[in-house]
Amino acid sequence: MSTDASEGAAGAGADRARRTQPVGGILQLAWPAIVSNLLFSSVGLVDIKIVGSLGPNAVAAVTTGNRMFFVLQGVLMAVTAGTTALVARAWGANDRDEAERVTRASMVVCLGVSAVMAVPGIFFPHQLAGIFQGLDPEAIEQAADFILWLSLFNVAFAVSFVLGTACRAAGDTMTPLWIGAVTNVVNVVLVYVLIYGAFGIPSLGVSGAAIANGLAFSLGSVIFLVKWLRGSLIVGVGPPGALSRERVREIFRIGYPAGIEQFVWQTGFIAFLWVVALYGTEPYAAYGIGVQILALSFVVGFGFSIAASTHVGQRLGAKDPAGAEVSGWHAMRLAIVAMVVLGAIVIASAEQIASFMIDDAEVVRLTVVFIYILGACQPLMAIEFTLGGSLRGAGDTRFPLYTVLTGLVGVRVVLSAAAAFAGLDVEWIFAALVADYIVKAFMLIRRFRGGKWKLLDVGTATKVRAS
Repeated sequence: MSTDASEGAAGAGADRARRTQPVGGILQLAWPAIVSNLLFSSVGLVDIKIVGSLGPNAVAAVTTGNRMFFVLQGVLMAVTAGTTALVARAWGANDRDEAERVTRASMVVCLGVSAVMAVPGIFFPHQLAGIFQGLDPEAIEQAADFILWLSLFNVAFAVSFVLGTACRAAGDTMTPLWIGAVTNVVNVVLVYVLIYGAFGIPSLGVSGAAIANGLAFSLGSVIFLVKWLRGSLIVGVGPPGALSRERVREIFRIGYPAGIEQFVWQTGFIAFLWVVALYGTEPYAAYGIGVQILALSFVVGFGFSIAASTHVGQRLGAKDPAGAEVSGWHAMRLAIVAMVVLGAIVIASAEQIASFMIDDAEVVRLTVVFIYILGACQPLMAIEFTLGGSLRGAGDTRFPLYTVLTGLVGVRVVLSAAAAFAGLDVEWIFAALVADYIVKAFMLIRRFRGGKWKLLDVGTATKVRAS
């Protein structure tokens, strides 16, 4: 065989290897995150079932409280997006010290940020809940209590955010899985005890759900923190000099677009929910229940998003942009298949599940309609999760922000507001989701295929190392 032929065969073999190996790696990273998310979603379903026994107002209150809490977490998302990109790249470049410095710096920043972000929820819960004026006064009052109690646990949430993110970025998805499993079991027990009252504890209603969530996540954070300080996490406390100005600036430079994206995302959701609330408590409760039911499908996309982000970041850190691209496409295809299958199962049993969740005929009817509509979007959501995660892992955190601005705000919110103004039924408000996900999927596919994300100048260990 000639030299040229040999080189060609070797090149073809390397290309085939590059295209097949990421599948196993993606699945290895994704499945613990998927199982963890499924456990979390299952617990969310149990929580909604328990809360649902208190009526539509209670479900609307928890939906509102969770949504407002997620808005306040937007800045935390910025820091952890930078953590993912920098830890993954440092790990791919075999620089453990830099990965640990980034984790340590992220922890300090997140603790400060979480304390600040708790202030609105603690001091202005009624004003936050009062945004949804279409809800019953009882639902608004319960939502305010939920926001207040959950905000008290902000700092505990920050610890889990940072250490869970750092572990996943370094390739360890098992530790967040088992800690999450412990957290979820404790959460279910506490939700039942605190909502209904038991063992001498009085019935706390909706407030009990918030306290249960906060206590359960605090336990998870304590486990994470103890393991981190003892050096038993894959990413340790690290050497001194972590909180350098250059490193913190790099974390925010990469992460702030993701933080703005999360803020815009949650604000857009609030605007959309505000429109839904104009139709009353029943459609609003149906939205909350429907999202929680379908979470059994789209949390799988979150798992593949984590795997794609880690794989792409590590491949770029190892100077393998072609391998990074292959990883992103593989993650997308796997997520589409998994989410379509799970979505179809949920759609097929939509009425039975909705009837089990709440005893209200109108809420059940609207929940089923919502599940049909959002269920049809599962392949589009898979594209958003995985390609968006791939871009963030590469440090391209601005473009996912643009997609959210365009799809969620420019399409979903505008179309739903126009439908409400025209006096159309609430089913048309729900249908605006389809156009939103079509636009975002198209934008992300085009961006990822274009390949500009491979050329980004993202700070790595040699650039950000403390002196």
